[in-house]
Amino acid sequence: MNHISESAKIGSNVIFGYNNIIEENVEIGDNVKIGHNVVIYSGTKIGEGCHIHDNVVIGKKPMRAARSIMKEQKQYDPAVIGARCTIGTNSIVYAQCKISDEVFIADLATVRENVTIGNQTIVGRGAAIENECKVGAFCKIETNAYITAFSEIEDYVFIAPGVVTSNDNYIGRTEQRHKAFKGCTVRRGGRIGANSTLLPGIIIEPDGVVGAGSVVTKQVPSETIVVGNPAKYLRPVPNDQLLKNNLK
Repeated sequence: MNHISESAKIGSNVIFGYNNIIEENVEIGDNVKIGHNVVIYSGTKIGEGCHIHDNVVIGKKPMRAARSIMKEQKQYDPAVIGARCTIGTNSIVYAQCKISDEVFIADLATVRENVTIGNQTIVGRGAAIENECKVGAFCKIETNAYITAFSEIEDYVFIAPGVVTSNDNYIGRTEQRHKAFKGCTVRRGGRIGANSTLLPGIIIEPDGVVGAGSVVTKQVPSETIVVGNPAKYLRPVPNDQLLKNNLK
């Protein structure tokens, strides 16, 4: 049995599984497939041709712990999901997210409030994109990667499994940290190897590469490979691996 609000606008050829909740003023485009036990909160817009798998939640408003450093936001705009997106089983897309066309969000992923994701980006299984992040188009954020709040990921970025980014240089101590939060920035074509860690405020310049298992403590120059703990210069990125030579 499904609960679908009378004010919801449902396109043609939409297929529902069982036990779905579609709240008021939701808009669902044509040819959308929705699995079982899906919750879509009020005002959410879902573009044509999307596939929403079982147990997905879209448009959830964030909770606030008593000790949270994030300022409370009274109102959140509804989530917007573009055309032909896939959202995998048990994933959560929060309110005030804007997901562009043909984005693929795998099972168990979390996309927090105030996040934008560009066209055809892939968010891997169990990946987490925290609040206030911008993710560009044609990116790959692989399994169990963690994108900390206030980060920016530009177009054509590759983030391998297990990558961790951070935004708090004070590691949870002193009041000064509240004024100094700063996420990471990965410029166009940057690539981060598996299990690497980026410290707060780090910038990876265009086509910069971080080797697997590295700890990045300083800005990575454009078209440069760094490796190690702390990460240090290794060599230039080979010409045949530069983004400009791989776009068709």
